[in-house]
Formats: sequence, structure tokens, C-alpha cells
Amino acid sequence: MGISETAPSTPPAPPSRAGRPGLRREVGFIGLIWASEGSIIGSGWLFGAQGALGVAGPAAIISWGIGGIAILILALVHAELGGMYPVSGGTARFPHYAFGGAAGASFGWFSWLQAATVAPIEVLAMITYGQHYSWANGWLKTQGGQHVLTASGIIVAVLLMAVITAINFLSIRLLARTNSVATWWKVGVPLLTIFVFAIAQFHGSNFTAANGFDPYGAKGILSAVSTSGIIFALLGFEQADQLAGESANPKRDIPRAVIGSIVIGVIIYILLQVVFLAALPASQIQGTWATAAFNTLTGPFAQVATLISLGWLATILYLDAVISPGGTGLIYITGASRVSYGLSRNGYVPSAFESTNRRGVPWAGLVVAFVIGCICFLPFPSWRSLVGLITSASVLMYAGAPLSFGVFRRRLPDTERPYRLPGGRWMSPLAFVVANFLILWSGWTTDWKLGIAILIGYVVLIANRVFKMNPIQPQLDLRAAQWLPVYLIGMGLIVYASDFGPLKHPWFPLWWDMVAVAVFSLGIYYWALAVALPTAKIQRMVDQVVAPEESTLH
Repeated sequence: MGISETAPSTPPAPPSRAGRPGLRREVGFIGLIWASEGSIIGSGWLFGAQGALGVAGPAAIISWGIGGIAILILALVHAELGGMYPVSGGTARFPHYAFGGAAGASFGWFSWLQAATVAPIEVLAMITYGQHYSWANGWLKTQGGQHVLTASGIIVAVLLMAVITAINFLSIRLLARTNSVATWWKVGVPLLTIFVFAIAQFHGSNFTAANGFDPYGAKGILSAVSTSGIIFALLGFEQADQLAGESANPKRDIPRAVIGSIVIGVIIYILLQVVFLAALPASQIQGTWATAAFNTLTGPFAQVATLISLGWLATILYLDAVISPGGTGLIYITGASRVSYGLSRNGYVPSAFESTNRRGVPWAGLVVAFVIGCICFLPFPSWRSLVGLITSASVLMYAGAPLSFGVFRRRLPDTERPYRLPGGRWMSPLAFVVANFLILWSGWTTDWKLGIAILIGYVVLIANRVFKMNPIQPQLDLRAAQWLPVYLIGMGLIVYASDFGPLKHPWFPLWWDMVAVAVFSLGIYYWALAVALPTAKIQRMVDQVVAPEESTLH
């Protein structure tokens, strides 16, 4: 999985002082690219090749290329923003500066939702690969072509979530110290797998086996981008952006690190897709790609390694299926608690989320993240079903960056930009369109559940304000966020009426649905730019937060 190993964060309460001391710009190109690469190569590789092959056939290789281009477009927009305002959790904070409190609270909630759902998907990855052991056989069952949790599996999943939560209470410092070692392991195991699979068994005929190279056409290729784990695996590029304030040469190194990490990640993932496909024995690919036996494998790479007599590699992969997902889950459940802590500090959610224990751990946020993570096992009992939700939530969070980019280019044209994106005027709206394409390709089955989660968030935000559960009452700036409900509802309606929706005869057939999304996205983009906060207010909010935060990095 490509989600960052660095816990996400969200806006702190405005500090009392605002200076602009210089940062220690000591992070070089290698440090930047490694930060992003360690995030991009993660536990998603354990299932991504299998899932994409089942959805798109061997044409999944094309899906990985499309996913890489989409992520690169979004990443380049983030590169300029990260250089301008090198603050932690910038992805969720830029909309707050551009559009005020209502947008800030909304994108903060999207950020929390993304962070809170990572731990359960990592638990699902551990349990799914754990089917290798006889004592774990009763934890999953096959339903609708997917491996879903049984009643006993849900109990085990809840217990694993409890362990992850408990460790976060006790030893987060130790976990942080092991991150560097874990990153080497996370990148090294996929590279080893590629090398060994390539020389051990490579059947070129597999690329046209079953029902052909491209059996499901464009819809299969595009669906695989969002629903099989491709975008999910490629997330995490923003880590280089987050280090912009400490980069020795941000203008040169940040774009190179962002582009380089994504290109390297895409190459590794494409090679993983190729060797997984080429190594499959003929018995695993009879019939169609969607129904072939390899889809039933609970530990795809490890089981294929066993089938081709690479038992030693299978042992390493089963070990990796605990280390990589477990480490990511540990980081992200505490990350979710930090997001809720920050939202509380800004007055958006009840002040109870600021409660910390004697170690300074925000325990209330941890408990809520644990509960929500466990609830996720009910509507999303399989790895593949939950990956769509996380992809959509992540992309929705990322979608705020192109909008903020456009506002800052228009309102703050003279602000220093260590890296200035060439062609930013057209790259920014393009990035917003691409983000919404990814939401479209996730499909109605995923997006309506995301919509419910968003509504729950708004109920919490409104209740907090109505019942004054937090003494801080932030200014909402509703005029600057007037486009937001239209955007969320409009995207939902387009997905419903599209070829990726539930209708037997969609209003927007394939390709026309993408035209509809593009036109709608551009309308929202320029509407948002027109009603954004005035320059003076944006600058005032930035000065309240960015300069003091930079001083903590000095």
C-alpha cells in the first residue's frame, strides 16, 4: 500500500506569535525521493497485481500506467504548494487557507476518514495472507468472488485492531525509530520478488491466455485504476512535498523527487504485474481472467512462489505480510487520532478529542479511530472492497489541492515559490478533473458508502457547533465554500447516472460520463476560484500558522 508511513496531521490552533526564522535546508535529493518512495512501495503490492489482473486482464499493465500519470499530475500541483507553505498535513490544510473554515473542516474530515480506514485494511491484509496457516482457515470465506471475513474473522480483526491501538498507547516512539529499517524492508522485498520470479518462471504465452490481453475493454482498464488497488498503492508521493521547507534545493529537487519516486514506483508495480502474470501456472488461468483460479488465492505472491517451488521466498512474503501491513496500521491509527486532535484544536469537533494521557497520546482520538476501524469490517469485509473507499477518500482529500493552487496563483501571485509548476494555469484544472475521474472510476458501489461517511462527518461538525461541545467557535466562511455541497452532490449524481453506476441503461455511457465529469469539474473549479477568500484574509491565516510552524523545523 502506498500510504505514507508518516502519520498525517491537521491544522493546529493558531499560534500566538508569527515570525519567519530560516529553516535548516539540509535534506538533499536522495532524502526527498526516499521519503516518497518508502511511502509509495508498501503493503498494496501484496494484492494489487492480483486484483488488477482479475479486473482488466493482462491490460492491467496499461491501468498501472494510467494510474501513474494521474498521480503524477496531482503530485506536481502538490509540489508547488509544498514549496510555498512547508507545513505538516498540507494536503488537508491548503483548502482552509483558500476557502476558510467550512472548507477546512470538510477537507479535515476527508483527511481523518482516509487515515482512520487504513488500519482496518492493513488488518484485512494480514488476515488474508494468514490463510496460509491452518489455524486461520475459518477467518475468511469466499463470497461474490472475494474473500470476506466470517464471524470469527471479524472477532480476530477486532482483536488485531485492539493490539494496534494498544501499542500506539505505549510505544509510538519506538515505532518511529524503526521506520527507516522498515522502509528498507518494504522496498527490498518487492525488488527481490521481481528478480526471483523473472528468472524462475516466465510464460510469455500467459499475456494472451484465457480470454485475451484486453478482455473487458476500456471500462475494465479504467475500473482497475481505482478499484483494484492501483491508485491506493501509488499514494504517498506527498512526503517529498512535506519536506519542502527543509530541502537544500527545493526548486530543483522537489519536482525531481516527486516525479522520480512516482516513476520508480510505477516501474516496480508494472514489473510486479508482469512477473506475477508470467509466473502463473496454466492451471491458475483457465476460463476467463475474472473467474480464473488465481483470483481465489489468499496470499497471491506467496502462493505463486510455492507453486513454482520457491518455498524460501514464500516464507519471506508471509513474514512481509505481517511486517508491512502491521507497521502501516500502527502509524495510521495514531495518525487518525492526531487529525481529530487538530480538528478539535481548531474548534471543528468536540474538545474531548484533545484529551491526552501522561505520555501525550490523544487517547480519545485513538479510541474513536479503533471503533470506526472495527465498524469498517461490516460494510467492507474484504481487502478489495475497502481499498475502493480509501482510494476515493484519499482522492477527495487530494482534490482540494488543485483548487487551492488556482486560488493562490490568482490571489497571491507574488508569493515566493521555491518550485513553480510550468503550465500551472492549465495543469491545475486538469489535476482537479483527473481527481474526479478517479472518483468516477471507483463506481457507485463504493462512492455511495463514501457519501454516507461524509454525511456522518457533517452531522458531527454541525452537532459540535449547535451544542457548543467545543469552546472555540471558528468562522465558517460559508460564502467561500458555497461550491462544496454542489460539488459533492453533483459528483454523486454523475457517478450514479454513469456507466460505473447501478443503472442498466446509464444516462452517461462510457466516455460520455468522463465528458460530463470534465465539464462539471471545470465549472466547480472556476466557481471556487471566483468566491475564494480575499487576498488579505488568506495572507493573515497563512501568517498565523505557517511562519510559527516553520520555526519549529529550524
